[in-house]
Amino acid sequence: MKFALAFSALAASTAVTALYIPEPKIKEPVYTIELAPGETKLVTESEKWELLGQGKHFIDITDYQHIDSRRVQVSAVAFPTSVTHQDVVKPLISKLSANNIQSTLQKYTSFNNRYYKSATGKEAAEWLLQQVQGVILNAGTGNSTRVAASVKPFVHPNWGQTSVIATIPGQSANTIVVGSHLDSINLRNPTSGRAPGADDNGSGSMTILETFRALLSDPQVAAGQAPNTIEFHWYAAEEAGLLGSQAIFAAYKKEGRQVKAMLNQDMTGYVKGTLDANQPEALGVVTDNVDKNLTAFIKKVIAAYCAIPSVDTRCGYACSDHASANRNGYPSSFVIESAMEYSSELIHSTGDTIETVSAEHMLEHAKMSLGFAYELGYAEEKIPCVYTPMTHLH
Repeated sequence: MKFALAFSALAASTAVTALYIPEPKIKEPVYTIELAPGETKLVTESEKWELLGQGKHFIDITDYQHIDSRRVQVSAVAFPTSVTHQDVVKPLISKLSANNIQSTLQKYTSFNNRYYKSATGKEAAEWLLQQVQGVILNAGTGNSTRVAASVKPFVHPNWGQTSVIATIPGQSANTIVVGSHLDSINLRNPTSGRAPGADDNGSGSMTILETFRALLSDPQVAAGQAPNTIEFHWYAAEEAGLLGSQAIFAAYKKEGRQVKAMLNQDMTGYVKGTLDANQPEALGVVTDNVDKNLTAFIKKVIAAYCAIPSVDTRCGYACSDHASANRNGYPSSFVIESAMEYSSELIHSTGDTIETVSAEHMLEHAKMSLGFAYELGYAEEKIPCVYTPMTHLH
């Protein structure tokens, strides 16, 4: 009996003790980010969002630490000294529709959020892929034009949201890229919070979707007869550190792809800040961390094809997806909705709604994007085998 009692007491003691064994803590994954060339930091994903909330930009280089951003060399490309295709581009511009941009953006902002790991973030990318497929299908309807364009998802193994790449093949492998990121985020509740992302970056995504539609209305372009290949990219997971665009441009570099120029469109619809400051409506041409010669050409495109002027502005290091092109040696540029100080302060929140953006302003970005794509799609200068240190581009 004594033995039984002792055993029972021991068992009870063990059971009680077991109740107080602490659960092992699940460690949050840690990522390596770069906040400036050569300035790296280890952070969790929640710490990424804290940095974004503080207005600090970064690029997540966890999978790309072999690249030294201080020694990146960007290929030197001979860009045209003037625009030369107004006779074709201006009629194409007349086919752009602010109503189309508005209606597609209405749907795009209806997803709860476009967070790169959420179900709705995945669904939004799938919907966008379907829209691009529809544009290609409709381009060949009602006429005898052979449409050579195609679209495919770019799958990212570490999260569900895909990037989207539409290709209009040309007569050479030289490639012109127009890109925008497709994701959105609510910094207060990244995983499930409402993040309509109308300006950031539904505006850019729908701007270049409309640009793609109008460009494919040209029979020669649609048939693949332009001298250069033209691609439209929609990047996943930009908010988490330019992850989607990095994966794509790293893959292109590995494959030896010749990207002649990249134009990034991120936030193309907010004008209230500019108007409230009694400033003229304008397109903000970013001048830091970009290719200076490509940027000079873009200013010529804006002057030729847009109804509003451009204004120089600065964005900082790794502020959007053009940084991924730069980091892999490709000439890149970035045009935003305004001077940075007047851009939307509603981003990354529930307040970034379609009511706060202007379809007419997005239309001006579409005009610029269309002029950019056509003019460089038909630029026949060869890419010289010369490289310029990226530091010369700042």
